[in-house]
Formats: sequence, structure tokens, C-alpha cells
Amino acid sequence: MWQLGVPLSLPNAVLLTHFHSDHTSGIADIWLTGWVDTPYGRRKTPFQVIGPIGTKRLMQGLEQAYADDVNIRLKDEKNPPAGVKVAVKEFKSEGVVYQQDGVVVTAFEVDHGDAIKPAYGYRIDYKGHSVVVSGDTRYTENVVKYGKNTDLLIHEVAIANRDALNGNEGFRRIFAHHTSPQQAGLIFSQAKPRMAAYTHLVFLPDPRFPVPSVDDVMHQTRETYGGPLQIGADLMTFSIGETIDVKPFSPKQ
Repeated sequence: MWQLGVPLSLPNAVLLTHFHSDHTSGIADIWLTGWVDTPYGRRKTPFQVIGPIGTKRLMQGLEQAYADDVNIRLKDEKNPPAGVKVAVKEFKSEGVVYQQDGVVVTAFEVDHGDAIKPAYGYRIDYKGHSVVVSGDTRYTENVVKYGKNTDLLIHEVAIANRDALNGNEGFRRIFAHHTSPQQAGLIFSQAKPRMAAYTHLVFLPDPRFPVPSVDDVMHQTRETYGGPLQIGADLMTFSIGETIDVKPFSPKQ
């Protein structure tokens, strides 16, 4: 975020999709680093977290885990007490979960596996434009429903060498929780967004077998989808208006 020139204190809400560690492990950094008295921090209001049932328990656990750090910084660095407080908003079902300054965020349920519940995606609407983020999910028609005719549909994807899957039970379990490129292509074809994009690329590498590439992801998606498609990358930005401009990150020299 700071590489993009966005202070960690600036976002006024963090939205969680589910509670797998790779989707929650950065929360403490945004919360605490966004509070310290530096140009990339200086939060003076409570840290707001929005998510399904279980979000309060997660944040209470983090508050307990970092209580000593918080107390030290309050005494030593004199950071504002209000900036480290946590404000949690939990939701139980689909619907609008955030609405402010014309931005409307709607949560919708996705299918990340029988045991991985809750799991949600989000649709963001603002001034006649819309973005859908699938969250982690298997193929689900709910993404098509909420992603119908959006400007940008951002979807997860998983790909693995077939021999690696056959020889690794752990890989098979993980792969069964995600969406293949062909399945994602079906979702894009049915939803018809102005642009589709991939995030959370799961490659499941096994050194005994060739590892699939981004080109493989694109090729397999094209079996079921022929529209605009972007492979997402860290710090890439999408500017949505009459056109959708994609800008890869370029560090300042």
C-alpha cells in the first residue's frame, strides 16, 4: 500500500472473506503499522473490520496477542489511544455490509468447501460502476448472479499438474476448494463483465513434475471464455470509467 502512496491508516474498513490464514495474516500489520506515528501510519480513529460471524473472535484474539506491544507503544511512542481501538461489524447473511460516501458493498455467499464456512465474496458499487471480488470459492452461480454485467469481475483460480494431483492427496483436497481456469471461464462467459481478472493464483507446485504457468492458466481459460481477461499482479491498478485502464505497478526511480 505504501509503495502505491497509500498510508496504512487511510482505509476506513477492512473486509474479510473467510478465516484461512492466508487471508488474515496481514491484519495485524495494517492495524498496528497504520497506527504508528509515521507518514505511512498515524491512524487516529478506530480500526474498522467487517466480516462474517467469527470476525469478533479473530480480532479479540489479535488484541490479546498484541496487548503488550500496544501498551508499550502507548507509553513510549505516545500514539493516540483511539487509533489502536478495533471496531468490528459482523454479518450473518448476504446483503449490504458497508455504505458510505456513495460506496455500497454487498456481501454474497460463495462455496469454498463444505467445512469452510462462512465464506463470502463482495460486490462494490459506486457512481454507476461495479466491481465483484469472488473471494476463495469453487464454481458457484452466486458469483455469476452478483457479477452479472459488472465492470470488473475479479476471481480466484487454481491449476495443477494432473500427475501431481494424482500423486498428492493434500493437493487434491486443496484443488477441490478452488475454481479451475475452465470453470472460471464459464463464470466469466455467463456473467459477461466488461473485464475479467484473476487473483489468488494457486499453482500447487511439486518438484517432481512440471509446474503450470500463467500461460497455462490463460490457455485453459480460453477454452470456455473469449472476452477481456487480465492476469492480476501485486500492486496492479484498474481505473474504471468509460474505459477500464489497467496499470501494472512501476516503482519510482
